[in-house]
Amino acid sequence: MKVTKIQEILEAERYNEIEEELTVDYGYSCDLMSDVLAFAQNNDVLLTGTVNPQVIRTCQMVDIRAIVFVRGKEPTEDIIEQATNAGILLLGTRHSMYTASALLHEAGLEGEEIQNDF
Repeated sequence: MKVTKIQEILEAERYNEIEEELTVDYGYSCDLMSDVLAFAQNNDVLLTGTVNPQVIRTCQMVDIRAIVFVRGKEPTEDIIEQATNAGILLLGTRHSMYTASALLHEAGLEGEEIQNDF
């Protein structure tokens, strides 16, 4: 799914611009960056309510190129600059993480599922 479509679905504000039009294959919703490191493995967009520089560093480590801040959270200018320099697109929506995830799933964006034998 194109990130511009995600922005439209979530009625999201775009905080920065990057050179290319991004497309993501999966969504991953999480506030714990340790879980993002452990479980986000594919071409994901991250939905999170955590707004700090560690989010950008974590996304760099697992090659996440788009972040949606939920619950009306807004990044600081420092975070926007850090993300832009890293080539990570930042969006923000007023929707809760649950609602934003549901809206994207309803529009056809699959969640990245953990493959474990339970």
